[in-house]
Amino acid sequence: MPSILVLHGPNLNLLGLREPGVYGTLTMDDINTKMIELGKELGVEVHCYQSNHEGALIDALHEARTRDAGVVFNPGGYTHTSVALRDAISAISLPVVEVHLSNVHAREEFRHKSMISAVCAGTISGLGVQSYLLGLRGLVEKIKTTD
Repeated sequence: MPSILVLHGPNLNLLGLREPGVYGTLTMDDINTKMIELGKELGVEVHCYQSNHEGALIDALHEARTRDAGVVFNPGGYTHTSVALRDAISAISLPVVEVHLSNVHAREEFRHKSMISAVCAGTISGLGVQSYLLGLRGLVEKIKTTD
């Protein structure tokens, strides 16, 4: 059974508490549970990891290279600033789907530019938890069609 990493970036551990008008009321654990359940339906094993530290996210991407078939990644605020995460995604040669709970293009101007989108298989934003779920569905379909 293929394995998928769901990778959550900084401050996503505060979901459900942090700006519920922007990010919703589901917690990160709620999202993880939904992703694991959907993974079972789709025939993939989903494991989840969160860090507030850029280097730990890079390490998780590097580890995914030898363990996982792909990554669903919400890089949080690092989306707009991290060349290092972009380089890590490029280096692992795995399909990565970038997801965001909020519509980043309807928010502050600085959030309109993603440093990592160009090296990702796709990007989904603005649909709350559905961004994650659609990201997983799309990633699994991409993996199936490239094998």
